[in-house]
Amino acid sequence: MSALDPAITAMLKDSTTLIPAVVQDSTSHEVLMLAYMNSESLALTLSTGKATYWSRSRNELWVKGATSGHFQKVISVSLDCDGDALLISVQQTGVACHTGEQTCFHRPLRLGK
Repeated sequence: MSALDPAITAMLKDSTTLIPAVVQDSTSHEVLMLAYMNSESLALTLSTGKATYWSRSRNELWVKGATSGHFQKVISVSLDCDGDALLISVQQTGVACHTGEQTCFHRPLRLGK
């Protein structure tokens, strides 16, 4: 188990809850996916440079690409002003979405007038 630096823990609004993490391509700035992190996955991400999330469906830590080979090398991690959301900039290997799409946001919705 990896522990989060106390200085970072102090910056979080609530270190015991899941934190939404917006994942963005470091070159194109395209939003690739939304994931969730807990304190342990954030600590692992910061210490290893490999994007590690909390899987809400499997209820376990998940290193992006561990089974698919579509890893995310972390370039930077930023915390928002409220301490309750993260922006993670990555170099994506392969596709980001489990459906095989480059980004999880590949289904645009029409705006009504």
